[in-house]
This record gives sequence, C-alpha cells and structure tokens, in this order.
Amino acid sequence: MKTIILEEMVLDDLIKTFHRLFDLNVLESTPIKRGWLNLKWKITTDSGQFLIKQYNKERYKMYKTEDLLFAFAQQARLYSQGVQCPNLLSHNENILLESDNGEQFMVMEFCQGKVIPPGKTNVHQIYDLGKVTGRMHRLLNDGTLGIKNNPKFIPPCREERLAYWNSVWKQEKENDKIQLLTYIDAQRKATEDLNMEICESLQLGWAHRDLWVDNLLFDNNGLTAILDFDRLNYDYPQLDVARAVMSCALDDDFDVSLASAFIEGYSEECNVSEGYLTNALQLLWYMESTWWTDAYMDQHSLPPARFAKEMIWLAENQKSLSDLLGNI
Repeated sequence: MKTIILEEMVLDDLIKTFHRLFDLNVLESTPIKRGWLNLKWKITTDSGQFLIKQYNKERYKMYKTEDLLFAFAQQARLYSQGVQCPNLLSHNENILLESDNGEQFMVMEFCQGKVIPPGKTNVHQIYDLGKVTGRMHRLLNDGTLGIKNNPKFIPPCREERLAYWNSVWKQEKENDKIQLLTYIDAQRKATEDLNMEICESLQLGWAHRDLWVDNLLFDNNGLTAILDFDRLNYDYPQLDVARAVMSCALDDDFDVSLASAFIEGYSEECNVSEGYLTNALQLLWYMESTWWTDAYMDQHSLPPARFAKEMIWLAENQKSLSDLLGNI
C-alpha cells in the first residue's frame, strides 16, 4: 500500500509538471509494469498518447547524465532517419526533464505493439527485427559519432574468469546447493574451451546494448519499435545481434530458423561474415555469464532467471554452436 501511495504521488507530480511544460491535459494514466525501479505510465491527453518515464533516484546514480543525454540524442537522430523507435519530446531543447518535486523524467510518444515472451517471436517478426537492427547499426556507425579507444566490455583473461567460476562452485558446495554445481561445471568447461581470439576479431562500434524482448514491440508481421536506449554506447555491435537472437530464438530449445531469419534481415543492412552469429553468441556468453550465473541464481526473479537459462544453454552448447548454426 505504501508503495502504491508513493507511486501515485510521483505520478501526480509528473502530470502537473507535464501540463506546465507542454500545455497538455492528461485525461487518463495507466502504469506500465516493466523494467527495474524506474516508473512508467501510458498517458492519454487531448493531443494523443504518450509515455512518461521517471528515473528512480537510486538507479539514476548508476548513470552518467552526459551518457544519457548522448543516448537520447542518438535515439532522436535514429527516429528522424526512419528507425522504428519512440519520438522523444523536448522542452527548451531538453529531453531529460525535472519535475516540480525534483524527479528526473522524460516523455515520448506511445508506440503501438506488444511485448512478445522470450523465445516466442515468429519468423516475420525476427526477420524484421534483424533488418531494423542492421539499419540502426549502420546509421550509428556512419562516421557521425567517431570512435572511442575502448569498448564498454573489455573481456577479462581466461584465468580471471576461471577463478570466478571456482569461487562460485565453492560457495555452492559450502551451501549444499548441489543441484547448481552442474551448471557451474558447464561454465568452467566452456571457459577452458573458449577460443579467446574471437575477442580480437570482432568489430567495435556504437550499439544499443540492451536489445532483448522487454525492449521490443511487435505486431503480428514485424517490429513496431525498439525501446530504451539508455545504455547506448561504444562496444561490440555483434553483442546486440547475439542478445536479440538469444532472447527471441531460445525457447525450450534453440530455433535455428529464427536465428537465420534475423541474420537474413540484418545482412540487408550490414555486412555479415561467415560465423558472424557463432562468434557473437560466444562473446555474449563471455560477457554476461557472470552476471546471471552465480551462487544465488536459484533465487532469481523472472528476468534474471531467463538470462541465466540463456547463459547455461550457451555454455552447454558452446562447442557445438558452429555445427548447429552452420555458416551464420
């Protein structure tokens, strides 16, 4: 009850500020229960529907304001060039706004479409996602933004990663979580077998960096919007490819036809070399496996549990990925 009251207070504050800044009357508001800590509402006004996103004060500390502003600017640029993403509203050229009570928030157009559960996209939806992702990567890396010296993800050495898995294995053993030891054994074995040279062969560039089903909207035949560009930064664009494919193509098993459809769409906009997806998936696993596969993964809520499932699948199938995916 206390949480509901606090959320209502935040919403009331945001609506008053929204009306003052944009001179629009809010007729109806509906909470959107997705994401971590940040609050979102769909609002209906006398000039259409919008989405208000409040940045939780604790989570906001994890961001650098200049990085957020940069990401917003790139989202606006992508929208202006036809990429399916929400149009951002600005007041006096500011997209990141502050409410009367000091809440950081932003306003964007409300995009139609539905969130598809992990592993449940159809071939038309994932093909279109691949094509739009390729267009996004091509535009982000058209030379406008230049390059950085280092990506956000700097792969650790094998020894450091093995030390982590040994530590997790010991924790699980001490806490009698015997049922989890097999998963950690798979992570450790995959780390020992990984060809570290893939980290040197991947191309650096600007990427979305959070391209999974919760940040995607679809209709029955394609993609309607890519959402949440907050983490956009310089990294490995192939990580976007791998994240989207794992999120959309892994259900009870991995659907190669869906993965192929994504790459088919993506290759219409960007060059794809032989083994592109195989290498991308291996890098994704090497980056994310320690995020989700740990001594407490049996206590995960739904999104982390889903990510852990993906990391376990990738570890168990790493050596057979190239055979499974062929040339893609």
